[in-house]
Amino acid sequence: MEKVTAEIEVEAPVRRVYEQWTRLEELPSFMSMVEEVTRTGEDTTHWVVRVAGVRREFDARTTELVPDERISWASIAEEMHSGTVRFVPIDAERTRVAVELGWAPRSFVEKAGAALHLDQGAIDSDLKRFKENIEGGDHGRDAVQGRDPDFLL
Repeated sequence: MEKVTAEIEVEAPVRRVYEQWTRLEELPSFMSMVEEVTRTGEDTTHWVVRVAGVRREFDARTTELVPDERISWASIAEEMHSGTVRFVPIDAERTRVAVELGWAPRSFVEKAGAALHLDQGAIDSDLKRFKENIEGGDHGRDAVQGRDPDFLL
């Protein structure tokens, strides 16, 4: 299983940062590889992701949920995806967000992308988008996909 880690400091209180991450359906607004997350139960979700151009779907279970501290999840049927996001208050208005993701590349393209650390670059960029989003910058999927919302039909 490939592992990537990244962290960023955001200008927002830990409660607001944590609450944003618990809105799993909104992850596609700043996570470039996540196309869709749908809640399917109290602690289960269905994910649609695109890694190195390959679309994958899986179900996941929340394995740990500690308010204002961390969220962890893992795919249910097979070892495909897992992660933890930690929230560390720096002071009343700043929070460090630390992400650890694990995923199992299958295709040649996915394995090549992992070897070239493209997944690391993606998560670093995703965290920068999250920072912009939570601090009041660009919002929504259109910003993630590089489209100008004024020109959308």
